[in-house]
Amino acid sequence: MHSEPDLMTSLVKTASTNAELMARRRAAVPRGVGQAHEIFIARAENAEFWDVEGKRYIDFAGGIAVLNTGHCHPRIIEAVKAQLDLYTHTCFQVVAYEPYVELAERLAALAPGEGAKKTLLLSTGAEAVENAVKIARSYTKRPGVIAFTGGYHGRTVMTLGLTGKVAPYKTGFGPFPGEVFHALFPNPLHGISVEDALASVALLFKNDIEPERVAAFIVEPVQGEGGFYEAPAAFVAGLRELADQHGILLIADEVQTGAGRTGTWFACEQWPVAPDLITSAKSMAGGFPISAVIGRADVMDAPGPGGLGGTYAGSPIGCAAALAVLEVFEQEQLLQRSQALGERLRAGLRAIAAKVPAVVDVRGLGAMVALELGKDGDVHQPDADLTGRVVREAARRGLVLLSCGSYGNVIRILVPLTASDALIDEGLQVLADSFAAVA
Repeated sequence: MHSEPDLMTSLVKTASTNAELMARRRAAVPRGVGQAHEIFIARAENAEFWDVEGKRYIDFAGGIAVLNTGHCHPRIIEAVKAQLDLYTHTCFQVVAYEPYVELAERLAALAPGEGAKKTLLLSTGAEAVENAVKIARSYTKRPGVIAFTGGYHGRTVMTLGLTGKVAPYKTGFGPFPGEVFHALFPNPLHGISVEDALASVALLFKNDIEPERVAAFIVEPVQGEGGFYEAPAAFVAGLRELADQHGILLIADEVQTGAGRTGTWFACEQWPVAPDLITSAKSMAGGFPISAVIGRADVMDAPGPGGLGGTYAGSPIGCAAALAVLEVFEQEQLLQRSQALGERLRAGLRAIAAKVPAVVDVRGLGAMVALELGKDGDVHQPDADLTGRVVREAARRGLVLLSCGSYGNVIRILVPLTASDALIDEGLQVLADSFAAVA
């Protein structure tokens, strides 16, 4: 008989199909860890990857907005390898290292708004959001936070409290922290005007929490999981006015929109006003874990020494990768590429929409692009079933996509900005063919 370790070694060596690996996954991994596609990757390059069976895929998901610079960008890999030969960890709060400071300087310089900025480096997007709330509460000496319907801010208990979508993220995990409130996010496509959204904030002030107890508003410039709806300029200007009137801070959650996805490094650079704090993560380091809170120096300095940090926060490997990402953006002009890519994607999706009555909207900021589906083209009847069938058919044909939205009826595109026009067109054709096959 084999011992258990010998059996596991044998399985690792013999399992060669997606089905075999999925069987092992189901036995070893909790069912709560979802998986969009029953595919196991073997290797990847730029905007393509190959599974364990040798099948090629075009990657329009980008690890959920993590791979703006593509899989295994040579410059990023080179930087990480060089850092590995020097040191891999010290814990910045014990022994500091220059890459952390350099990255903090670079991000602060990129943040919009007047005055000095400072940067806290962390590990994950949820950690960045948690710390932004901590900093806001420390600075204002207030407990309340107002988030918005459809927003997504993370999977920790605090960030789930902020998240404005129940299934699957919040189901069964309550209770959530108190003093978190949700106002309406403007969505003209679905009948919620900027005036409606701002009025809902005023209603919270009347019915739930006085503005003098609110530390911060937190809002995504473009809702990620919520369906790629953009926060209108008039809305964020209205929030800024309310924030200034009542001593409230404005937090831009840029975990998904940041690192050049929308055509500027931070999407809030396109706002008519500046936020006080910005959270960033995902594509910051080209696939290596790192996140940040960037904000006004006086606000960032509110917590006392020891109040901020984390064992792996701002790891040397993540810092090296993130600095390389910034170099790649400059050398390859990826901000301009993001804008051009977005135009190409929207044009391609509009061509599909002209032939598919179910498409009710094509939208996007920069290369953060999506299309929304409704039954018989009715915007008020979300078609999650068709969305799922299209996503599955596209995967069968070699194109990896993701759905999103409160009703699961939005197909989002987060393809690496480094993808060639030829590959983009190939992927769009696969999507068109998938609609033709199942719609």
